[in-house]
Amino acid sequence: MADDLNEPPRPARRGFLKAGGAAIAGGLAATAMQPARAAAAATDAPIDAPGNAPGNAPAHEAHDGAEPFYGKHQSGITTPQQSHAYFAALDLTTTQRADVIALLKTWTDAAARLARGQTAEPIAGPAGNDGSDGHDGDKAPVDSGDALGLGPARLTITFGFGPGLFAVAGKDRYGLEKKRPAALVDLPRFNGDQLLPEKTGGDLFIQACANDAQVAFHAVRQLARLGANATRMRWGQAGFLSGRPSETPRNLMGFKDGTMNPPMSDPAAMSQFVWAGDEGPAWMNGGTYTVVRRIRITLEHWDNTELGFQEQVVGRHKYSGAPLGGKHETDPLDLDAADSDGNPVIPDNAHARLASPQLNGGAQILRRAYSYNDSTSFYIERWPPWRQQTEYDSGLMFVAHQRDPRKGFIPINEKLAKLDIMNQFTTHVGSAIFACPPGAQPGSFIGAALFDA
Repeated sequence: MADDLNEPPRPARRGFLKAGGAAIAGGLAATAMQPARAAAAATDAPIDAPGNAPGNAPAHEAHDGAEPFYGKHQSGITTPQQSHAYFAALDLTTTQRADVIALLKTWTDAAARLARGQTAEPIAGPAGNDGSDGHDGDKAPVDSGDALGLGPARLTITFGFGPGLFAVAGKDRYGLEKKRPAALVDLPRFNGDQLLPEKTGGDLFIQACANDAQVAFHAVRQLARLGANATRMRWGQAGFLSGRPSETPRNLMGFKDGTMNPPMSDPAAMSQFVWAGDEGPAWMNGGTYTVVRRIRITLEHWDNTELGFQEQVVGRHKYSGAPLGGKHETDPLDLDAADSDGNPVIPDNAHARLASPQLNGGAQILRRAYSYNDSTSFYIERWPPWRQQTEYDSGLMFVAHQRDPRKGFIPINEKLAKLDIMNQFTTHVGSAIFACPPGAQPGSFIGAALFDA
């Protein structure tokens, strides 16, 4: 990288940065991709083995292998990040507690199968030699079939419970209100929020991540179908992530994204910042609290902004990822460093400074975000030059896991919402919070302890 790419911007821009922003929080950070975990052992014959109906056994492991579904913690939280995701929030339509339990049992069994590269439900009957598959042609197929032969693709499926599972408008829906964790708070309205109801909230949450976009979407599609008698879809969103596994990925703003995450390889750090402990209800011990924010980025505005100003906004050099004043991506942020004029090298309202543990009492959250691109739409920009035009509907599905959002996301984002200069390029249009329980064990189901008498 040429030395002149790291030169500071003009003094006029510095003055503008010092003025601060009072708009929308731009918490744009995803976690760095890491090498894939070892694949879980397959227990059945391959999908394409002679005499087996399609989908009754996992496909060959050529496409990235399988991630385990059962375990102490849910997968898809500290799992090294896959290249694609599909997020969905659903509302419960049933009034019966037994229906919710039955749904979660069905979803657990289906998710375990999908993670192995199987269909969500077994396909009955042997494959026929005449080209038929042994199915009843007068019934809908038990699987859409669009992921047959694609393999597990490191699919992980993560489930979460929203506040609406416990009570709606003060009504205890399923006898669970007293078990709602104190940490599962209703998120406050942050300065500058422009939340769309159709992109916000949800009683239940599904996150499917895989190294194949179709595998991720297929998983959510099958789970939604299996839950159709008790739920309805509230919102869904596809996401993507690019980059080599050994490097921090870049977001659509072109900056490396996720450098300040607590190390997922450190169990002590995960216990401190991510996994819920015995401070809350027993059914959440080993789970985490997940905040999801849909953040739209005005890319047209950003793309016409000077490089030096972009770096001041983020607080890092664009190409190396190093903090301003540093040389390497992992260099610590020197928040006391000043230039020859006495101005902070990392501006007071730079995103990296405001989101840093140093300015937030040591608080950290685990960011595991994905970019999104939903083509174009008409958009009104809130900042100068107040343009009205057709723009990219693109941005970030910001996903943050933490032990307690009251000590993690909420105080961090309150600061960002008021002061982050990145707010002139971003708008938070969707928001949700979920309690993601610990992992399920074979023979049980996700969230089983919540429903214990």
